[in-house]
Amino acid sequence: MKKRVFSGIQPSGEMHLGNYLGAIKNWVDEQHDNENIFCIVDLHAITVPQDPKVLHRRTRDLTKIYLACGLDPAAVSIFVQSHVREHTELAWLFNCITPIGWANRMTQYKEKSQEKKEQSGVGLLAYPMLMAADILLYQTDGVPVGEDQKQHIELTRDIAQKFNREYAEVFKIPEPWIKEDGARVMALDEPTKKMSKSGSPTNAILLLDPPEVIKSRIMKATTDSGREIRFDPARAGLYNLLTIYQLFSPTGTTHAQIEEHFDGQGYGALKKELVEVVGEGLRPIREKFEQLSADPDYIEQVLKAGADRVRPMAEKTYQAAKEAMGLG
Repeated sequence: MKKRVFSGIQPSGEMHLGNYLGAIKNWVDEQHDNENIFCIVDLHAITVPQDPKVLHRRTRDLTKIYLACGLDPAAVSIFVQSHVREHTELAWLFNCITPIGWANRMTQYKEKSQEKKEQSGVGLLAYPMLMAADILLYQTDGVPVGEDQKQHIELTRDIAQKFNREYAEVFKIPEPWIKEDGARVMALDEPTKKMSKSGSPTNAILLLDPPEVIKSRIMKATTDSGREIRFDPARAGLYNLLTIYQLFSPTGTTHAQIEEHFDGQGYGALKKELVEVVGEGLRPIREKFEQLSADPDYIEQVLKAGADRVRPMAEKTYQAAKEAMGLG
C-alpha cells in the first residue's frame, strides 16, 4: 500500500528558488512513490490582508507552477483548499476542542501577531487548526515539511489524539516527513536567513525571472573575504551558492566533486557557472508556464478534477467526526 501524503503552499507571493528546491522539486521526484495530495491553501493566505483579484490570479499561477515544474495531474491530486468546504467545517470542530494555550504557544503566531498586533485577525490564531483539518481530512500518513513547520505537525497530532481519545477513533495520526538532507536555500543578500517571498528584491530568484535578472542577482550575491571554494557552513554566503549549484547538478554529484571542479578558481568563476546552471534549470519551467497561461480552461479543469477526486475522502472523514461529536 502506498502512503498518503498531503502538502500545500500559500498563493500569497511569487514562487522562488527556495520553494522549488526545498519542496516542489521533491514532490515531482517522488510523485509516483506515494498517493499525493497537493493543495493550494488559499484560505491560509487570507489570515493577512489580500487583494481579491491578486489572490485569485496567484492561485491559478501557483497551479501553473506546480504543473510547469513537472507534477502530473493524472498521478497526483492538485486542488484549491476553498473548493472543498470540509476544510473549514472540520477546522471549526477543531477550534472548539483545541485549548487556547495550545494555539498561543505556536511560534509562527507569536512572530506574525507581534508584527501587526492591532491588525491581526482571529484567523491568524486559528491558522494551525485549519492546517490540522487540511491534513487530517485525508487520513494522511506523512506530511513533508521543513524544521520550521514541525511544530504545526506536532499540534496536528495532539489535536487528532485528543479527538480520538474524547470522542471516537476517527483520525489517523500523521508523521512529519523531514528530509535530513533537505535543501535549505538561503537569501542571496543575507545568507543567514531563508530565502523569502517577503524579503528584499535582491534576496531571491523567482522561478519566472528572466535570464538577465537571474544573472544580476547571482553576481551580486553575498560571499565572504576568502578565496578557496569549499562547502563550509561557517561561510554562509558561499555555502548557499554551492548548495544551489549542487541541487542543479546531475543527481549524485558530491561536495568533493564540486570542490575539485572549482579548485584554484575564484568566486567569479563559481557565480558565472551558477548563472548558467540556474538559468538552464529554470528555463523549461518558465517556458511551460507560458504555454499553460495560454489555456486557462485547462487549469480550471485540473483544479476541478483534483477537488472532485479528494472530496469523497474529505466528506467521509468529516461525517465521521461530526457524528462522533453528536452533530446533525
